[in-house]
Amino acid sequence: MPTFAPELARSEVTVPLASFIKPYCAHYFSGGMEGAYFRKRQHSFPGNASLLPLVRMFLSTCGADQSTDYRHLFTLLGAELANNAVAHSRSSEFGATYTLVVERTSDGMLLTCRDQGSLRPVPHGPLVPHPGGLDLDSEAGRGLAMVDALSTRWGDNGHPEYRSVWFFLAYDLSESRWNSLEKS
Repeated sequence: MPTFAPELARSEVTVPLASFIKPYCAHYFSGGMEGAYFRKRQHSFPGNASLLPLVRMFLSTCGADQSTDYRHLFTLLGAELANNAVAHSRSSEFGATYTLVVERTSDGMLLTCRDQGSLRPVPHGPLVPHPGGLDLDSEAGRGLAMVDALSTRWGDNGHPEYRSVWFFLAYDLSESRWNSLEKS
């Protein structure tokens, strides 16, 4: 019987991020089709926090034809949803994934993050942002609080066994506290 070598199981390997991109989706990440109109893009990511730079690249490219502020904010909020999927759902288990779906409309973009369900039992119902999540001293709950404050609108399906969290961000950043933050 072979002996299990735990030191091998814990070793790390460096793999190029591009190896996680299917060839027909390469333009989702490279900006190669910058300015090209799309109605919908979606990509499934392995639930590994070390791949969040790839997520940010995907999101940034989806907003490539928008203003710098819009692109930055869309990427920031989308990365928060992706991070929550990795940190709080079964999408972080070996071989599991979560999916980001970006839909372009005439007045903004809608991002939906679909994960594999909660790691811990939680009651059915909508997610609620942490009340002190925007406090600089807050240790947790910042991600959803930022989505609540900075997106035009957001919500979820209320099903912890297969969660879909979404936000819509208007191109003019209306109904977002982002514009008031700039003036401060």
